[in-house]
Amino acid sequence: MATDWLGSIVSINCGDSLGVYQGRVSAVDQVSQTISLTRPFHNGVKCLVPEVTFRAGDITELKILEIPGPGENQHFGDLHQTELGPSGVGYQVGVNQNGAGKLVKKPTSSSSAPQNIPKRTDLKSQDVAVSPQQQQCSKSYVDRHVESLNQSKSFRRRHNSWSSSSRHPNQATPKKSGLKNGQMKSKDDECFGDDIEEIPDTDFDFEGNLALFDKAAVFEEIDTYERRSGTRSRGIPSERPTRYRHDENILESEPIVYRRITVPHNVSKEFCTDSGLVVPSVSYELHKKLLSVAEKHGLTLERRLEMTGVCASQMALTLLGGPNRLNPKNVHQRPTVALLCGPHVKGAQGISCGRHLANHDVQVILFLPNFVKMLESITNELSLFSKTQGQQVSSLKDLPTSPVDLVINCLDCPENAFLRDQPWYKAAVAWANQNRAPVLSIDPPVHEVEQGIDAKWSLALGLPLPLGEHAGRVYLCDIGIPQQVFQEVGINYHSPFGCKFVIPLHSA
Repeated sequence: MATDWLGSIVSINCGDSLGVYQGRVSAVDQVSQTISLTRPFHNGVKCLVPEVTFRAGDITELKILEIPGPGENQHFGDLHQTELGPSGVGYQVGVNQNGAGKLVKKPTSSSSAPQNIPKRTDLKSQDVAVSPQQQQCSKSYVDRHVESLNQSKSFRRRHNSWSSSSRHPNQATPKKSGLKNGQMKSKDDECFGDDIEEIPDTDFDFEGNLALFDKAAVFEEIDTYERRSGTRSRGIPSERPTRYRHDENILESEPIVYRRITVPHNVSKEFCTDSGLVVPSVSYELHKKLLSVAEKHGLTLERRLEMTGVCASQMALTLLGGPNRLNPKNVHQRPTVALLCGPHVKGAQGISCGRHLANHDVQVILFLPNFVKMLESITNELSLFSKTQGQQVSSLKDLPTSPVDLVINCLDCPENAFLRDQPWYKAAVAWANQNRAPVLSIDPPVHEVEQGIDAKWSLALGLPLPLGEHAGRVYLCDIGIPQQVFQEVGINYHSPFGCKFVIPLHSA
């Protein structure tokens, strides 16, 4: 009977002009030689009409994808359950010369289209018995032949495989084995058991869905979980022991003391190093007393000037670019440094710095006003500076009009505050501000009024003074004062320099 095929899922090839249709058989008319499919798909795309009808003359090839069992598709009545063979074997329904239908077992060729995973049954027989009614019906509406009875799992799995129709014809679906019948069916239903009517026709809104994701809250929850449970990133417990760096001690040590320097007076401002050590500021009177005691114990002014010049020149070379700027390949880009010095010890420190810079192939222009009588320390430093390639000028007109790479300021001295009213001092300040080059101040004093030249960096000696914002970033250099000299002036001192001679300080 033709009604025995109702509810079957078939694939109908109507040639290149009409294409391929898939759907469930809803009606078979033996008189008009037509077959109707409900919920049809045309070339893998769902049709807009709920049902389509084909004439026998339009059908080039017909494939039966699934024959419904007794419990499936009760809308079409109780249907006969066809026994399916093992995976990888197909069946061809044909019509012989006597008009009797027969079902012949046919191995699936490796060059055929990818096969679907079949429904596993407990039947042992691989031969399928076809009733005479089914043979007569197949003869009535199958003009040529029905090529292969594919062993199918479900129409929903077949619908998903239509999207992969571009796979190479020689590429066959690998045979799955080793799973029990119940496990295979449950996994198929779990993955492909959704109704095709529930598939949305609109595109997924990625932007709208992403806006619903609160990334900050999720990461905060992950961090909270890791802190409480002591786990690593992604919630994976840390199984390996803690790794130590080469400069870390695996032995337990005493708690770190960050305040290792104390001064005998109230501290107006405190700094801290990169490692967290606290460095208090000292008053100008205590700083002057410290240098005087150090000089009494052998750290003479000449030694201090040399040490200050070395540290200041190292910092200046770093600010000028270090090895990236000062190398044999950049001889055409020699940096230019303008050195502004006053006629005092602070100026002698600047001249010592200029001598070391000139020795490192830096073009140094030293400004020092003419005085009738100079300090002995300045005279000695000038004598050494004259042996370098540096240039000394006493007039501001001889300073470059174009911007230089760095300006080093050594004009100010607390003991010679009257120099700030001199015309050469005001002219030097005006030139530095007009040149717009970055300024490094060496051992700047603490000014109650605003300083004429705003520095970008300031270098303090031994211990810093309570410098203000006009001093820029504060650095501290080690000029070689012994620890007992600090203790002699009432300072409990522990070196904060570590392996360096110049360290940056940050406002605490």
